[in-house]
Amino acid sequence: MKVNFKNTPVGNLSNIDPEDVEEVMLMIEKSFNIKFEGDLTHIKTFGALCDLVVDKVKQVQSDSCTTQQAFYKLRSAINAKKSIEKCDLKPQTKLCELFPRDNRIEVIADLESEMGLHMNLLRPKPGIVWAFAIVLILSITISFAYGLIGYIGTVISITGLVLAGKFGKELKVKTLGDLSEKIAREHYLKCRRDASTVNRAEIAEKIRELFADYLAVEPASLRKEARFA
Repeated sequence: MKVNFKNTPVGNLSNIDPEDVEEVMLMIEKSFNIKFEGDLTHIKTFGALCDLVVDKVKQVQSDSCTTQQAFYKLRSAINAKKSIEKCDLKPQTKLCELFPRDNRIEVIADLESEMGLHMNLLRPKPGIVWAFAIVLILSITISFAYGLIGYIGTVISITGLVLAGKFGKELKVKTLGDLSEKIAREHYLKCRRDASTVNRAEIAEKIRELFADYLAVEPASLRKEARFA
């Protein structure tokens, strides 16, 4: 599933790592429960990719809003785990108030179990990641001259990065509304009230959001005519 971006007047997408693009393709497959297999060979534009996903999604058409349904699903799950009235859970509700830092990992894991999906909501502090990344680079560099020291430093830094990722408590989004949008694009069918339905008018925008969020690409660059190489 090798895909690469080609530089084009509608967006400077040529510097994106092909492996990162592959990760987004896997996310699309998971979100919409489809398989690309060899179908990407002839896909040349972003619009053609969106059309392919629409064609592969076989569920019955429904005009209902998936992000809204994701919010209701999220609100019900929170209400089932915490004594908070549904009327007090609004799109602008701050996640830091719902998920206190001291037990944030456990509370979110419990909520994910209730919802039946992984929200990918937490991350380590950027400073910690940068610190271990710098140690890793230095360790690799000095390993040529001081093999054992470099090896030990490499092991420590990699272990630190793994643990930081596992136990990070920083929230990737700020509000309940933001989180609803996030899970709606990453777990589209699981967020639908009826998983046998789909709103085809939303699909291109959800794919655009996945590309923009994961690859840090300006959404304006992801026009229909934006070309893959």
